[in-house]
Amino acid sequence: MDLKLTETQTMLSQTAADFIKAEAPSTEITRWFKEKNTYVPELFKKAADLGWLGMIVPEEYGGSDVSLTDCAVLYEGMGHAPLPGPFFSSGVFSTLILIEGGSSAQKERLLPKIASGDAIVVPAITDKSVRWGPEAVETSLIPDRDGFVLQGTKQFVLDGEAASTFICAARTANGESTLVIVDRNAPGVKVSRIEGFMVSVATVSLDGVHVTADDLIGDVGSGWELLDSVLVRALPILAAYQVGACQEIFDFTNDYTRTRVVFGQPIGRFQRVQDHCVDISIHLDAARWVTYEALWLLDSGAHAVAQAHETKAVASEAYYEACNFSHMVHAGPGTDYDHPLMAHSVMAHTLFQYLGTPQQHKRKMMDALYPRN
Repeated sequence: MDLKLTETQTMLSQTAADFIKAEAPSTEITRWFKEKNTYVPELFKKAADLGWLGMIVPEEYGGSDVSLTDCAVLYEGMGHAPLPGPFFSSGVFSTLILIEGGSSAQKERLLPKIASGDAIVVPAITDKSVRWGPEAVETSLIPDRDGFVLQGTKQFVLDGEAASTFICAARTANGESTLVIVDRNAPGVKVSRIEGFMVSVATVSLDGVHVTADDLIGDVGSGWELLDSVLVRALPILAAYQVGACQEIFDFTNDYTRTRVVFGQPIGRFQRVQDHCVDISIHLDAARWVTYEALWLLDSGAHAVAQAHETKAVASEAYYEACNFSHMVHAGPGTDYDHPLMAHSVMAHTLFQYLGTPQQHKRKMMDALYPRN
């Protein structure tokens, strides 16, 4: 297994670093997180113009169709900031859903607009906040004379406020999950921001929203099977973003231990501070190696279901714990929203349960390794 970056991947990593330095410096990132204003249309459009949103979109739909590892390298660079916005939710997760399950008409209508940034397609899957599975879908899909009616409320929809279109999971009368394309401006759709120690999450209410058969993605009842398939390729890219965030936390925490002087010496000389930095390093390395192993396997065409779920479990825990250990080192200054650590802490808490908690993905990993009869 060769995990060295290629020349193209090195260039992508440097492009991300240059873009963030120019367009999203730390002072801007902290301000956006402090004001809970994490969708910046101008920034999103500039990233789209660089081709970031079309990286895994097929070329016939206006994308560049790169490997998953190429895409992940870019997302690792974005995680350093941490760059907020619907990059993953629209440019990766929804894109993969449409590529794998969408009709030709749906692909032609939405994929070019996703790649150009003219459409922001956001999945709105679960009605129960921290659950991830078909049992968490409670929105009903009710047949009517010329289509279907959606009734329910989606909780903790990441990037919901920025969406122009949603991909909603709904349950039929016999309990089958189905994915449906829903226009943000359709009658009966209401989006409300959720406040708290999180960012970019919203509630999406669907009150008698009418959709047609052409809005269904795949066959009725195929929704969760499609999601399980798509997540195998999507989760490692999300994990790469968290790897980049952990690397940034490790770097600025180590720098702080060299410059913060207490009792006449840098705090990095104290063993307990060293322990915290080592803990961050351990979580960082674990997240990095499981993530890039899964990406290597997927790009090689190998079966990597267990490894994909492992990336979500390990990387989400790593990001969460890296923030905790960094807070122990920084103490009071690290709790100021003007400090970059707070932006990472908010993002780490937000992503911890996004698409399922680490515990749920550990269970999925074990089910893939040792299937139960």
